[in-house]
Amino acid sequence: MNSEYTAVTVIGLGSMGSALAAALLERGHPTTVWNRSARKAQALVDRGARLAATPEEAIVASPLTIACVLDYEALHTVLDPVAGSLAGRALVNLTSGSPEQAHEAAAWARSQGADYLDGAIMTTPPGVGSPEMMFLYSGPRAVLEAHRSALAALGDPCYLGADPGLASLYDAALLGLMWSTMTGWLHGTALVGAEKTEATAFTPVAIRWLTAVTGFLTTYASQVDAGRYPGDDATVDVQIAAIDHLIHAAAARGVDNALPELLKATMERARAAGYGSGSYASVIEVLRNPAVGR
Repeated sequence: MNSEYTAVTVIGLGSMGSALAAALLERGHPTTVWNRSARKAQALVDRGARLAATPEEAIVASPLTIACVLDYEALHTVLDPVAGSLAGRALVNLTSGSPEQAHEAAAWARSQGADYLDGAIMTTPPGVGSPEMMFLYSGPRAVLEAHRSALAALGDPCYLGADPGLASLYDAALLGLMWSTMTGWLHGTALVGAEKTEATAFTPVAIRWLTAVTGFLTTYASQVDAGRYPGDDATVDVQIAAIDHLIHAAAARGVDNALPELLKATMERARAAGYGSGSYASVIEVLRNPAVGR
């Protein structure tokens, strides 16, 4: 199992599944593939992959099967009829879903005598294979360690813990962070763009600012864990005053203010709950309990 070139099976050859198989082939892993539509496998076969005729044939070809299909319904449609072939083998599930679905899949795999690791891919297909890109895993650490060389071919394996739902939970949380960050950047880009500043000029400054923001996150993380929010850098009251400047500037330039108005309303709820003199980290109290501050 610890061979650098462990054989791997990939079930599902959409854009992401094809990228996974290609990365494994690139690293020298004997790779068997299966997809409902066999034509999607041709480019991989041309590069040396073996095309299995059935899911069962694909699974028994390797000690490790990586599944990446549309959803959990598709996963069970493919694997349930051939579940017996998973006994004594490892299944790494990179299908997107909820923590609850991951728990159910882990229990199902155990009932079939299979080792199970749940995962989340924190990149788009072009990033697969880069050691800079995170692949999140949760479940038994021994499964990850037994197949680390193969999983490292896909990206940096980031182990989160034994709870199989953690990868999906982190996935959802990190996507929320991404969307919020990207939308904030787009709002800022629209704002400066109203004064003829190009996005390519604004973005390097925005990225430098994000470096400072990461420092705030590090400081605030310990405050969140402790439940204490000293406002010794900037208070919620100060942030509310500051966001009014953003709202005014955007309104004056015809930029949509739905995002900053939402942020201000959330800050005001924190102030109403008694956190006006606390740091911005105190806003988590109204996020944890939507009834707080209303």
